[in-house]
Formats: sequence, C-alpha cells, structure tokens
Amino acid sequence: MVENDQTEPAAPEDAKAPEERTVIDAAADLLQVVVDFLRQEVDRIMRTKIVVPLQRLGFTLFAASAAASLMALGIGFISVGSFMHLGQWIGYANALLLVGGILAIGSAIFLAIKMRLMQK
Repeated sequence: MVENDQTEPAAPEDAKAPEERTVIDAAADLLQVVVDFLRQEVDRIMRTKIVVPLQRLGFTLFAASAAASLMALGIGFISVGSFMHLGQWIGYANALLLVGGILAIGSAIFLAIKMRLMQK
C-alpha cells in the first residue's frame, strides 16, 4: 500500500479576483499626486526666488568686505609711509603733533556737523 500524499495545489481565489479600488483609495492617490506636485513647485520656487539671490548676496558681501579690507590695509601702508617722510622733514615729534591735531580737528568738525543735522 502506497499512499499518495500529493494533492493538487488549490489556486487562491483572491489572486483571480481583479483588484478593486475604492473611492477613498482614489482620493488618497489624488491627494498624494497633489502633495508631490506642490513639493516640487515649492522646491523650484525656493531655489529660484530665495536660494540663488541669497547666494549672490553672500558672494557680493564677501567680495565687498575683501575689497574694503584691502583698501584699509593699503591706506595703512600709505599713511605709515607718509608719516615716515613727514618725520624726516619736520621731525617725528612734530609729525605726531601735526597728525594728531589734524585728526582731532577733523573729528570735532564731523561731530559738529552731525549734531546740527540731528537737531534739525
């Protein structure tokens, strides 16, 4: 006696039935498409309207600060050279008095002009 345990596999009934979609599934898919579209549009707008102009502004500010630093360094070297020449012509003590006096008078004039403009 030989028993035959082999039986035919039964086909699942769920695989034969077509996949049914409900209105809720369709609405959820539609909402997901809308959300994906809005994310793409917001990303594009952020890049073109906000990120790129801010990057340009940053590069411009960096370049302006570098140029201002170089200008200040150059003016410093020119002023030291001028002071050395002035010191050789009239003496270093007199050169310090002259430069200090010019700076003090210039700041007093600037302060007086600013005070008058603020009082108006």
